Amino acid sequence: MPFIVNPFKKQDVSDFTGVYTPLADYRRPSSTDEHRDIKPGDLANEKKLDVSPNPSNGYSAYTIDALRAEIDLDIAASGHDTAYDRKSKVINKAITDIGMGRYQWSLFALCGFGWLADNMWLQGVALTLPSLTQEFGPSQTQVRYTTCALFIGLCLGASFWGIASDVIGRRLAFNLTLFLAAVFGLGVGGGSSWVGVCGLYAALGVGVGGNNQGWRYLNLTLGAMTFVMFTCRFFLFHLYESPKFLLSQGRQPEAVAAVHGIAYKNRKQTWLSEDVLNEIGGTAAAVEKEHLSTGEIVKRNLGKFSTQRIGPLFATKKLGLMTCLIWFCWTTIGMGYPLFNAFLPQYLANSNSDQPTEPSIVYRNYAITSIVGVPGALLAYFTVNMKYIGRKGTIASSTLITGILVFCFTISSDPSFQLAFTCLEAFFQNIMYGVLYAYTPEVFPAPNRGTGTGIASMLNRIAGLCAPIVAVNAGKADPKAPIYASGGLFLAAFVAMCLFPIETKGKQSL
Repeated sequence: MPFIVNPFKKQDVSDFTGVYTPLADYRRPSSTDEHRDIKPGDLANEKKLDVSPNPSNGYSAYTIDALRAEIDLDIAASGHDTAYDRKSKVINKAITDIGMGRYQWSLFALCGFGWLADNMWLQGVALTLPSLTQEFGPSQTQVRYTTCALFIGLCLGASFWGIASDVIGRRLAFNLTLFLAAVFGLGVGGGSSWVGVCGLYAALGVGVGGNNQGWRYLNLTLGAMTFVMFTCRFFLFHLYESPKFLLSQGRQPEAVAAVHGIAYKNRKQTWLSEDVLNEIGGTAAAVEKEHLSTGEIVKRNLGKFSTQRIGPLFATKKLGLMTCLIWFCWTTIGMGYPLFNAFLPQYLANSNSDQPTEPSIVYRNYAITSIVGVPGALLAYFTVNMKYIGRKGTIASSTLITGILVFCFTISSDPSFQLAFTCLEAFFQNIMYGVLYAYTPEVFPAPNRGTGTGIASMLNRIAGLCAPIVAVNAGKADPKAPIYASGGLFLAAFVAMCLFPIETKGKQSL
């Protein structure tokens, strides 16, 4: 396999010899259906499943009738019954049967580049604020609108790329985001005015979602790092286009080839073929006119936020309360986090002392704080499954401690004192955010999980966008006011977490 791949090559099933096994000869791991949700009234349909477990090897037979029965159950739960939907469900089954492997782990690492770029640039903006004040002249409070510009880009990017990936394909969108972030990140390093820098940060955000010249070198370095990550994504790893996107565009042979490619990378076999797709969803000729148009794709994306999709999140009193509380937490934390962290270098540099703290000390302390925060997420990995602690105990306690530590930061202007409390705050804050990201999807029912988590993310971004506005106006009255507001928001989130009615430790998702 070549070290550098051709990112523009179209795949064909003939490129992946030895991965196809006819459905009649395929032996499916029995565990793949072990946790499939069964709803009341589905047992009659279950009789159609010709799946007989083989106790000697833990595998089960797979027939076209069994597959069709499973698809019927999934279609009934989804509410959409078109040729595209049926074939999409078949592709889901095929990928599930291939299982987790080298391709997914590589993709996992490359997706991490996006998360890295998102956080890296947020920290980068925070570090440049003092230098932007020195070079371009905005006040220490006014310059915080720079962060607002970045969040505007993040909000626009999150809204745009979610739909655009369904129109132009996941593969192109996946690579373009880092490319745009790299280009505009490098452009920030050459900004000639504060307004220009803000505009470039906003454009950079669309891609993501010392001395006076030091901030330029910092942005050039971050831009170069982002470009390296883009290069790795684009030239060193061949990302297959989403099979379901190809299906929506009427490109069924390419969709099958993509699944074969995943199986080939994982050194596994697959039963998927065009014949199986046609048997379940109709022949390609018969459904050619049914592939989704751009308008239908946009409509389906917006449909995630329709009353029909949101309503089930309030189907019961318990679930409705859980939904409101988790959204409240995402909103309060979405504002509380940037109110403190996005302006932390400013707080460290201007702590009401007679002389500003040396830039070298500010950046050193900021780096130490970031490093110390990393083990927090690792600790959360263990505590979420501990008896008497679980998800609720972990997230509530870490949020409470985070809020208290934010308030403690204001007690003294001594750099060593502030370093100690920022390190502790970063540690517990990472526990809080790590559990919040894992816990949120678990509490929503599977058919509406995307809607629930999507709205939570949207509220988080909107609150983050408002945080710089609050910091600017509150900071004019009292430099410590944004810090107090941040601590108060964390404590408000803690109160809401204490009222969570659902604990998901040791339980299957709804």
